[in-house]
Formats: sequence, structure tokens, C-alpha cells
Amino acid sequence: MIDGVIIKKLEKFTDHRGWLAEIYRSDETDFRSAMGYLSKTKPGVVRGPHEHVHQFDFFTFVVGHYRLYLWDNREGAPHYRVLETHDLGGDDPYSVIIPPGVVHGYKCISDTPGFTVNLPSGLYKGVGKKEEVDEIRWEILPDSPFVIE
Repeated sequence: MIDGVIIKKLEKFTDHRGWLAEIYRSDETDFRSAMGYLSKTKPGVVRGPHEHVHQFDFFTFVVGHYRLYLWDNREGAPHYRVLETHDLGGDDPYSVIIPPGVVHGYKCISDTPGFTVNLPSGLYKGVGKKEEVDEIRWEILPDSPFVIE
């Protein structure tokens, strides 16, 4: 497992109304979110791979099946640039914390769209959306060593 990545199957509390799962508790981690967003990913669609220089991502895979791709791009790391994949989702929601320097992307591998929540540690484009985006988008670089199929 890549150092600093936390993958957690969320516990569902079920009753006659449906279920509830805690996504985030400040007493379980030092991670702090700066914002949140929800995304819908169509079947077969890939998001990423990309990495952040400063920002952590905190994904919750809520609906759908996903294949998560991770590469540790921190020089000197024990598994530097070794691909790690995880199949997540289905009937069970998962949360994943990804630290800066870890290249990541995911593919919706279900027959129906998937829904994901992200609670990143940084604001997109900074305060007032006036800064550069903290993102290296490997998927648009022609000689990228990181490929999702």
C-alpha cells in the first residue's frame, strides 16, 4: 500500500428507511477539508490521472463500481511509480484519502453512472478562484508514464 493513502470501506447503518454511512470524522484523522463537490461519471469514463503538489484529495465513492489507479510519484518512495489498483464500490461506499505527490485516477466500471464526493484539502484555484490550479494533469501529457485503460 502506498504510504499515506487510506482506503476505508464505510460502515453502513441500516434501518427501515435505508442506510447511513459516516464519510468523515475529525476525531479519526488529521485531514481537514477546504471544500466539497459531487461528480457523476458515466460508464467507461476515466477521470485523471493527475496529482497535486500540495493538496490532499478525499474521495467518497458513493454509487457505482470504480477501478482506482494509484502511482506514488514521490522520488525515493519504496514503490515509486509502481501501479496499484483497487476495485471499489457496488453496494459498499468507500472513502479514499490521497496525499500530495500520489498520481491518481479512476474509471467507472459499472453499467450505470457512478457518483463520487470529493472533500479536498485545498480550494479549487485558491481563494476567490484567483490562483493557479494545484494539479499536474498527466492524462493530457503526450509521454505520460501514467496510463489508465
